[in-house]
Amino acid sequence: MASTSGSRFRLFDWVRRWPPAVRQRVQIAAIAVFGIAVLAVAFRQPMSDRIYPEARAAQVLDSAARALQQGRLSNPDGTGARELYAAALAMDPDRDEARVGLAQVGEAALSEAAKATLERRFTDAHKALQLARDLSVPSARADAVAERLRQQESEVVGLDDVLERAAAARAAGHLDGDADAALPLYRRALELQPANHVALEGREDALSDLLQQAQSKLAARDYAGAAALVAKVRDYDPGHVALPDAQAALTQARDRERARADQALRRRDLPAAGEAYQALLAMDPADDTARDGLSRTAMAYAALSQREASDFRFDDAERNLGQARALAPDAPAVAAAERHLAQSRSRSTRLPSLRASPARTAEVQRLLAGADEAAARGDLLTPPGDSAYDRVRRAQAIAPTDPAVARALTRLLPAAQHCFDAALRANDLREARACLDARAQLGDSAAAVLGARSRLAQRWIAVGEERLRAGELPGAQRALDTARQLDPAADGLDAFAERMRAAMRTREARR
Repeated sequence: MASTSGSRFRLFDWVRRWPPAVRQRVQIAAIAVFGIAVLAVAFRQPMSDRIYPEARAAQVLDSAARALQQGRLSNPDGTGARELYAAALAMDPDRDEARVGLAQVGEAALSEAAKATLERRFTDAHKALQLARDLSVPSARADAVAERLRQQESEVVGLDDVLERAAAARAAGHLDGDADAALPLYRRALELQPANHVALEGREDALSDLLQQAQSKLAARDYAGAAALVAKVRDYDPGHVALPDAQAALTQARDRERARADQALRRRDLPAAGEAYQALLAMDPADDTARDGLSRTAMAYAALSQREASDFRFDDAERNLGQARALAPDAPAVAAAERHLAQSRSRSTRLPSLRASPARTAEVQRLLAGADEAAARGDLLTPPGDSAYDRVRRAQAIAPTDPAVARALTRLLPAAQHCFDAALRANDLREARACLDARAQLGDSAAAVLGARSRLAQRWIAVGEERLRAGELPGAQRALDTARQLDPAADGLDAFAERMRAAMRTREARR
């Protein structure tokens, strides 16, 4: 023992006599060798797999063969014969053993499907048959097993009973909606026997009944319900003989409803327009044209609300604003009408509260006299607050039924009409808008105001076209919004809007 210990110390003494640089290199080399040895031990299996992939593939093939022999044809956890043969093929695509093994799995699956059919284990039979088809067994053999499976199932479930229940459900008008309805039962019967004439004829009759219901819904303008029924018929039998006619009837109904909606909007029948555009959207939620028409209807409601708010008719203004909000809650015109209504309410609270009749009469006379003086100076609409128009409006708010106020309004109306025409000739569109608002509030006829609004909208469309040609898209968009607010049904508005959308898409594509 002493001798061994002495020898070790002499070895260490000898190492210590090495130069420091040599000792450091030796230490680094020893550490590296130790590290490589540790890694080799830790990862010996993966390394062997990389170095000897053929050996690993052979192991997987052996496992696959054992799984096939034991009847484990497929397993989601990867231990089935199908999955193991597929893994071996992925490791070594040139191995024919894996391909032959997959073919053997397919044959075994087909045999299992036939056996399960005879034993009336229908769920297992369907599963095995699907595996056989996935592994590309000859289709004729697979179809033969599938036919035997359908026949066996029909014997078990009682095809005649299914057909009797389907006929009874159809006679009761119970065509669809649950598993006991006629059409689902006929579908079940045809799954069991695809060529069964009783099931085919019964399904055709039931689908014809559905199409009759769709026709009744079309007549009642329940377009969403009619479209849903036609879609059901298409789902059950895309080749039904009456389906093209039903689809054509839907298209014709949509065209009629669109024409009705556009016409209602042009004549300012806003409730009818809103109802028609909503019916179109119920029929086809992706109908952008109907959505745009609904937005224009909301704009018209918002514009009407603004005019009523300016006349301090707050109940009417609130009602029409609610209609606009229901149709297009996020439209800028709705937000503008809300602000205008709030501002008009605020202005109304600042008007003098004259309860005594003499005081009210005196204030009305004072305002009308001031209005005459302003008119004599030519201050019909400006400056705000002191114009003839504003003074008469304040008098109207105090005494809306006073004959003197009515006469003053009558005198101002021709001046507002002249103001509008002059501003339009000068292409001062903002002044024309102010004069137009004055005409509406001074009691000009609805037809005259509508015509004037259309003329002004046409001018804004022309301005927008100029901005669009110049590439000034924000200015063109503002002109489009103004024209829509003035007259949502103005000629050329839809075409201009489409050109704007195309220009916006082009700009986005270039970014």
